[in-house]
Amino acid sequence: MIEALHLNISRNIASSEADIAKFCNLFTSKSIKKKDFLLREDEVCKFEAFVTKGLFKIYHIDIKGAEQILYFGMEDWWLTDIDSFTNQTPSRLFIEAIEDSEVLLISKTDKDFAYENYPWVEKLFRIMTQKTHTTLQRRMIDNLSKTADQRYLDFIEKYPSLNQRLTNLQIAAYLGISHEFLSKIRRKTVIRK
Repeated sequence: MIEALHLNISRNIASSEADIAKFCNLFTSKSIKKKDFLLREDEVCKFEAFVTKGLFKIYHIDIKGAEQILYFGMEDWWLTDIDSFTNQTPSRLFIEAIEDSEVLLISKTDKDFAYENYPWVEKLFRIMTQKTHTTLQRRMIDNLSKTADQRYLDFIEKYPSLNQRLTNLQIAAYLGISHEFLSKIRRKTVIRK
């Protein structure tokens, strides 16, 4: 598990093997069963997680009781509620395992320790935060400017392996449409091919 984290870090920043190993040692491993939660709404998020195996959905429940999926987290991805983690306030999100999963967790205390003792860690998380903001900004623009058909086609092109691991309900909740409408889009897509 640690090897996957080490490789992820190495792809984002240059640092010595020894320093990366020291940082990786601050993480603890946790197994999560399918349908179990890493975080529930109203809990304070006390971790950032790196996914080594499995798949998660990060979502909010709207006033009508419907899931609004912000993003999915699969192998080699990071998950957290950044607002709750940073400010130590109750979360508005759920982080739920879609598959049996394994993660490496770092606490806020250990991350703060890393920031103070390994200056390259701040640069690492700045780079990752910039990538995340870029992705979220593009998603917001797409949600405002593209049709549901276009958003679905973009999703399957960008995340072909995720498309195979998710249900219509999950993809629809991510795209912000009903699963019935997604079924119509999928039928149209098959007919065009």
